[in-house]
Amino acid sequence: MLQRIQKILSAAGVASRRKAEELILQGRVTVNGNVAVTGQKADDQKDVIAVDGRRVAAERKRYILLYKPVGYVTTTADKFAKRKVTDLINLDERVYPVGRLDADAEGLLVMTNDGWFANRLMHPRFEVEKTYVVKLRQNLRPEDAERIRKGVFVEGRRVAAKLRMLHKDVAEVVVHEGRHKIVKRLFKAVGNYVLRITRTRVGNIGIGGLKPGMWRELGGSEVKMLVEG
Repeated sequence: MLQRIQKILSAAGVASRRKAEELILQGRVTVNGNVAVTGQKADDQKDVIAVDGRRVAAERKRYILLYKPVGYVTTTADKFAKRKVTDLINLDERVYPVGRLDADAEGLLVMTNDGWFANRLMHPRFEVEKTYVVKLRQNLRPEDAERIRKGVFVEGRRVAAKLRMLHKDVAEVVVHEGRHKIVKRLFKAVGNYVLRITRTRVGNIGIGGLKPGMWRELGGSEVKMLVEG
C-alpha cells in the first residue's frame, strides 16, 4: 500500500514524521536508489527505502485479538489514563485499537499496525458486526425488544439491531454501528439502562479461550474473513 515516506520512516522507528521530512529535504532518503522528494509515496512492502544508504526494514504487520478487561481505555491520546489497552500488548511493533470499547466495558478488541486493515474494518460501508451481551437494570419488555429490532432514534437517526433475549434482563445484541456508546443508547431510548456490557464477537470471531487481559494473534484466514465478511 502506498504511503507517504515520512509515515513509513516513522512507523519503522527511524524518526518522527517531522524529522523524517527533514531527512528527505536533506537528500538523505532514497527510494529504489533515487533521491526521495517531499510528499513522495512508496510501498514499504515492495520498494527499497534507505536512509544514508542503509535500508529501512518494513514493519511487520500485526493483527491482534485482545480480551479487554474492565477499567482499561482504548484511546491512545489520553496521557493521564493509568490503564491503556496498549499496556497489555508486548510486541516489538506498536499496535493500536481498531475502534473503541468503553472503559467500563469488557470483551474483544482488534488491534493492529496495518492502517488499511483498520480503515477497512471501521468504514461505515463495511462495518463488521459486533456482538454484545448486556446485563440490564430491569427486565426488558417484549415490546421494547421489538422496538430495538425495528429501530429506535439515536441522535436523530434510526438505528436497528439484532436482539435475542438470554434472560429477562440479559440480552445479546448485534450491531453494525460504530458510534460512541451506541449499545447503551439503544436501551436508553426505550427507558432501560445497561449495567454491564461484554463484546463477545467481532465479525465471526468469538472469545474462544481468551480471558480478560489475554490476547492472541489473528490467523491469516481470520484477517481475510474480517476484511471480506
